[in-house]
Amino acid sequence: MSKRLFVGGLPYSLTETQLKDFFAKVGTVSSCNLIIDRYSGRSKGFGFVEMENDEEADKAIETLNGKDLEGRKIVVNVARPMEERPPRDFHSDRRGGGGGGFDRRPRRDSNQRRY
Repeated sequence: MSKRLFVGGLPYSLTETQLKDFFAKVGTVSSCNLIIDRYSGRSKGFGFVEMENDEEADKAIETLNGKDLEGRKIVVNVARPMEERPPRDFHSDRRGGGGGGFDRRPRRDSNQRRY
């Protein structure tokens, strides 16, 4: 059974092929997925590598975690499932919390005196 690994701290210039070749030194790579920013098209500096079996995945963690890759110290560990996040509400009536928005309070006329 294959084990999925999280790889962080990657150089932004790294390609999926380079990442796969780097991990192929310690075992058989089933798949490789470099996370890309959808707006800039540039790497986000992390990705996922799936090794052929658990032994090779453990060897990759042991061997490559903390290694230097193009001047950056990478982090390699077992990937955890993404946690559920509550849906984001951009149209809330609450004040504060960022996001700008629309103030529903009536505006005071600048010529009106304050008493």
